[in-house]
Amino acid sequence: MVKETVDASIDRVLWTEAEIAARVAEVASELAADIRRLPEPVVVVGVATGAFLFLADLVRRVGKPLAVDLVRVESYGDGTESSGRPQVTADLKVDVAGKHVVVVEDIVDTGNTVTCLIAHLQKKGASSVSVCTFLDKPARRTVNFQLVGDGKFYRGFECPDSFVVGYGMDYAELYRNLPYVGVLKPEMYNKKTSN
Repeated sequence: MVKETVDASIDRVLWTEAEIAARVAEVASELAADIRRLPEPVVVVGVATGAFLFLADLVRRVGKPLAVDLVRVESYGDGTESSGRPQVTADLKVDVAGKHVVVVEDIVDTGNTVTCLIAHLQKKGASSVSVCTFLDKPARRTVNFQLVGDGKFYRGFECPDSFVVGYGMDYAELYRNLPYVGVLKPEMYNKKTSN
């Protein structure tokens, strides 16, 4: 058995690599079963950059041809708090008009980013929009987003109200490569404000 390597910047590990793999396989199985039943084309839209590992792990398990694209929505910058005003800064290349779209997120907290993306996809003519998030942080929810059409909400883990990194999630573009999800020590992100 390989011992998990914990970066000195991490206060504690919430989910190990093995726990993540097991839960992602369960979510992927549910998502894949639903996608296989859909007659229309499906577009899976990953939210860059945080969802890239989760996105890859999901789509490899679907077993049906689908389109995959990335969109970039920014609201954090280098901070730990969302600005509350997400903006699409890099749009899709795939046409989603008349298609079922599954938005793949690393984490849904306030709901602002997902709400922004759903509205954006509706304007582009998506017939339905589902959301599949690795982490759901309902304690931070300020917006109750509405799915479109026959859309569903899929989630991996319910996350405590802590600043987490790893498995694609970052702080100032660091820590994405950690194979586990851990709580970042506050002194790591308070350095910028104290200097």
